[in-house]
Amino acid sequence: MKRMMKIMLLLIGVCVLLLSAPTVSAVSLSVSPNLQQVFSGSLVDLSCVDDGQTADGWTVKRTRGGFTEDCGAAPGFGRLLGSYCVVDLSAPSETFWCEDSSGQQSDRVSFSVQSDPTAVIMEIPALPVRTGSDVILRCRQRNGATVAAYFFIKGSSVGHKPEHIITNITQADEGLYSCSTNQGGKSPQSSLRVRDPPTIFSCS
Repeated sequence: MKRMMKIMLLLIGVCVLLLSAPTVSAVSLSVSPNLQQVFSGSLVDLSCVDDGQTADGWTVKRTRGGFTEDCGAAPGFGRLLGSYCVVDLSAPSETFWCEDSSGQQSDRVSFSVQSDPTAVIMEIPALPVRTGSDVILRCRQRNGATVAAYFFIKGSSVGHKPEHIITNITQADEGLYSCSTNQGGKSPQSSLRVRDPPTIFSCS
């Protein structure tokens, strides 16, 4: 009986600890289209979401020249269209995130911007992918056509093919990916990020 009471008190203590711990933001940056590599001048829609719904009180931000800027408030940084921040990507590299007035931040999302019109980009998700999901990587020209290419994972070639498919993704699939064509086009290297589904605790 005493042992059972100790276990119950321990569980109650864990629940109190979980409930009193600092809240980790569930808000994330939504990206459409969900592509990490783009050609210069491409438009992307960014928004702050919580469980698929617009997160009130959150702002899309970026850092440039050592200064943090808000979408729609800084010259040359996007335009607000409802809850969306529409951004024209032109700098070689851009990083964005969501933030609220208390300083809580979402994960950051970076883009690689290809300015060479003869080069290619690789279609790879800008947002982290969940373990167990599938991802298809393709090599694409500026005219929108996808082409067969050599795909590279962590510096090693996995062959020449129309696309590279990763099934049932695990943490081991994280790393740098790129592609190149027989015509000499080469994409930047981009990181595939993998996340486990969120853990749900119940203290009922």
